[in-house]
Amino acid sequence: METSRRTVLAAAAAAGLTVAATSTSQAAAHGSRTPTKELFGKLTDGTKVYRWTLANGGTRMKVLSYGGIVQSLELPDRHGRYTNVSLGFDNLDDYLTATTFFGALIGRYGNRIAKGRFTLDGKTHQLSVNDGENSLHGGAKGFNTRVWDVEPFTDSTGVGLVLRYVSVDGEMGYPGTLRVKVTYTLTARGDWRIDYAATTDKATVVNLTNHTYYNLAGEGSGGIYDHELTLAAGRFTPTDSGLIPTGELAKVAGTPFDFRRAKTVGKDIRTSHEQLVTAQGFDHNWVLDKGSTGRPEHFATLRDPESGRSMRIATTEPGVQFYSGNFLDGTLTGPSGRIYRQGDGLCLETQHFPDSPNQPSFPSTVLRPGETYRSSTVHTFSAR
Repeated sequence: METSRRTVLAAAAAAGLTVAATSTSQAAAHGSRTPTKELFGKLTDGTKVYRWTLANGGTRMKVLSYGGIVQSLELPDRHGRYTNVSLGFDNLDDYLTATTFFGALIGRYGNRIAKGRFTLDGKTHQLSVNDGENSLHGGAKGFNTRVWDVEPFTDSTGVGLVLRYVSVDGEMGYPGTLRVKVTYTLTARGDWRIDYAATTDKATVVNLTNHTYYNLAGEGSGGIYDHELTLAAGRFTPTDSGLIPTGELAKVAGTPFDFRRAKTVGKDIRTSHEQLVTAQGFDHNWVLDKGSTGRPEHFATLRDPESGRSMRIATTEPGVQFYSGNFLDGTLTGPSGRIYRQGDGLCLETQHFPDSPNQPSFPSTVLRPGETYRSSTVHTFSAR
């Protein structure tokens, strides 16, 4: 184990990175790096988009001010070799035209709202519709298309960025001016923590998440069907033909949706289960056994046996959308120069449930004046 540790440290040093320590004192010795900033491109109106680079604890991340997008996430394998494990693009133009939400902050409402409509306090609100007859991920110009104000920091919690955006009353049809603050932190041991906070001046609905596509074997390396996934969830929310939840909380036992014990993503994905046929794979909300919690609790482990990389995820949220990259269709090219095809990446989007504003039995996503929306998700990386 110690020999492997020295190998990882040496590779990291060559890459200008630190590696997760096995004790608090070792972590402190590796220290942290000050975030760096560079111009990534400009919008058509001349607005500048910057790329920030963060490195700490053996993890390196590049984040855009456009959409809060995680453009790359670099991790070592069991031999200390680094690669980017997130899907994305090497230029701004592709982010402006693609509809895949690669790496982006999602809001005002992550996932789908049926017919882009909901009623709150007796008033019906019509949202931007951008997924057939439904609203998806905040509408045609959701938070993933906005340029965020970004402030870097280095403190006792680690190295990171504070991203802020003000969504005005009526934007994409949502009521209330929503003030959003999202903090990305790389901790001393290399964890990636996301903390969301928001306030409003009118009653509204909020469901924030991040839409990073993972391939722990490396971006552009091929499919994720051999990745092993564990989800601590005994139920999921079946959907109709438009991928809107029916309202049922179905048991995963005896179905392809049972990931309570580790199994490969591809093991059951080609079965004839009606829900898999409708979504062309997995694109569903899992109801986490832990429910909503005051602090992040572990619910998922993703592992690539070939590289040895693994990712554990903890969250305060009651659900997660597991999406197996079903609609990657060979029309997009990543920074590796390789084309993305179906199943070349997967998402694990921590969240409240889809269409909650229209599903009274689902956990509420209503935020009122005087309240603060809070949500946290922590990704812990390792390689064995």
